Amino acid sequence: MVELKTTIAQGLHVTDDSAGYDAACKRVLSEKAILARIMKSCLEEYKNCDVNDIAEKYIEGQPQVSAVPVLPDEGGTVISGMDTEDKSVHEGTVTYDIRFRAIVPGSEEQIALIINVEAQNDFYPGYPLIKRGIYYCSRMLSAQHGTEFMNSEYGKIKKVCSIWICLHPPKYRENTITKYRIVEENLVGAAHENAVDYDLLSVFMVCVGGPGNKNHTGILRLLEALFSESLPPAEKKKILQDEFDINMSRAFETEVSEMCNLSQGVWEKGMQSGMEKGIQALVLSLQKFLKDQALVAKEVAEQFGLTQEAAAKSVQQYWKN
Repeated sequence: MVELKTTIAQGLHVTDDSAGYDAACKRVLSEKAILARIMKSCLEEYKNCDVNDIAEKYIEGQPQVSAVPVLPDEGGTVISGMDTEDKSVHEGTVTYDIRFRAIVPGSEEQIALIINVEAQNDFYPGYPLIKRGIYYCSRMLSAQHGTEFMNSEYGKIKKVCSIWICLHPPKYRENTITKYRIVEENLVGAAHENAVDYDLLSVFMVCVGGPGNKNHTGILRLLEALFSESLPPAEKKKILQDEFDINMSRAFETEVSEMCNLSQGVWEKGMQSGMEKGIQALVLSLQKFLKDQALVAKEVAEQFGLTQEAAAKSVQQYWKN
């Protein structure tokens, strides 16, 4: 049984619930036992590997989570998961959630994959996520110049992958895993090149959904349970142990519990914010027809289940003179 050992559970010192929840999600996701199962489910190179081997043999060092920015030309010791910040004078800074190297098993050479994993709550942030994933891969490719290869040594370029864990996708994408990559297509004739020379960029969309779907198994089931906002920590621990043979260490269990607590805080803040916006909209609407604040307060109290005193305060706060 795999035991997750980590000290990151001790490192959460944030005051903003949403920022803390986001950070906790990334740290939970960066556990090697979780990453190994994501890799086995998504990457062709690992589909026949044991998850314990992926975690212990093929993931290099400890994956880094949104680390302190380090400029590539300023030296320093970079082991484990590489820097999570990619800086370019002309293109700005890209901060990756989790970035690490992995060795491809069974290859004659020790070919490294540079893998980026992102936790994404909003599937429609104002642009297509797929394009962002392709951009991230492009940055990881171009950033290899001067580190993986020099001058025109393009044969040394390492394959890169960007895996997006989408926790709240639209209904039609729930419980799906989709891959986008470069493929060879003959337009005239039948010329062929080695796939290793062009299959250098892959983007994966792992869209989590709820039960009741035939695809709700394996990594999709694991991620849904792990990041569920309704399951208590004890139930998550039971699912990880019984269904996925993952024995949560005390530190990892603490991290999951912290994530659950923070998610509750985010939900409560969201509910409070939504109620306040609703009250404000109702006050401004009723004010056009009812000039008496007391009558408006009565309506607000009935609509939102508030006491008359609390409703009166809200009306006074949002009333436009």
